[in-house]
Amino acid sequence: MWIKACIISFIIAAVLEPVLIPFLRRLKFGQTILEDGPTWHEKKQGTPTMGGIAFIISSVVASLFFVRDLRGGGILLCAVLFGLIGFIDDYIKVVKKQNKGFSASQKFLAQTIVSLGYAVFLYASFGQTQTRLPFVGTELDLGIFYIPFVMFVLLATTNSANLTDGLDGLAASVGSIVALFFAVACAALTDNGDGSVIAASLAGGLLGFLIYNAYPAKVFMGDTGSLYIGGLLAAVAISAGLEFFIVISGFIFLFEALSVIIQVSVFKKTKKRVFKMAPVHHHFEMCGWKETKVVTVFCAITLLLCLVSYIAL
Repeated sequence: MWIKACIISFIIAAVLEPVLIPFLRRLKFGQTILEDGPTWHEKKQGTPTMGGIAFIISSVVASLFFVRDLRGGGILLCAVLFGLIGFIDDYIKVVKKQNKGFSASQKFLAQTIVSLGYAVFLYASFGQTQTRLPFVGTELDLGIFYIPFVMFVLLATTNSANLTDGLDGLAASVGSIVALFFAVACAALTDNGDGSVIAASLAGGLLGFLIYNAYPAKVFMGDTGSLYIGGLLAAVAISAGLEFFIVISGFIFLFEALSVIIQVSVFKKTKKRVFKMAPVHHHFEMCGWKETKVVTVFCAITLLLCLVSYIAL
């Protein structure tokens, strides 16, 4: 069933994106490139953004063909709400023609509210308090601490996915591999069939999107897409009790976030930089790697870590 969902989502995204791109161009929804980013990225100025709308629609539609219970509906609602936060942020950027949008506090508050809502939903509706530990095959019962734990996982994953979206095809490629892992893991290990279908639908939508987002990108996903990816992957993992597995399979997301945290923390104390530029994908660019090489290597690492995650189930 999850394979069918993946194929349906791929077809919808692949067909919808070429319709969406001219529409975004007419609205002048073009990306504004940061002034402190790599100088060679300036040529991407004006490339249509918010293209993530296509794979959001495709994954939701494909999921609804198969999802029938409350748990699956909660996953979709959580992901869509994160996508909505990204959409509002993107819209502000486009209208004001600057690469800022929401203030950091506004964005964090909105994400926190959604995260709290999803955590309480699982705790109150299903009495869910357990998470599976990798490699040992046992579950840890967190009790009431499950709620802040879920909130942390959601906030960390969504913002890490957002930071990963900085090169053509990077977030979509890594995200599709991680999504396929969770589709297989949910189908093989848990009775969470809806989680499997939803993850597969995201993978299919991202693969359809990659036709237009791979280097050289004709469209960017924007925060609309990256927050949706992070929100959906985290919500699926949490629903299945596989929170720690997103750390392994989605290590690239974590690596990107840690590079920013390390860079900022060290610079504040020493006025020196650990990386040539953060997030870390820009560091490798500054070292002379082409975008395509960075994406290929990061995808290979993600694929390997997804295999490790499967062994660790």
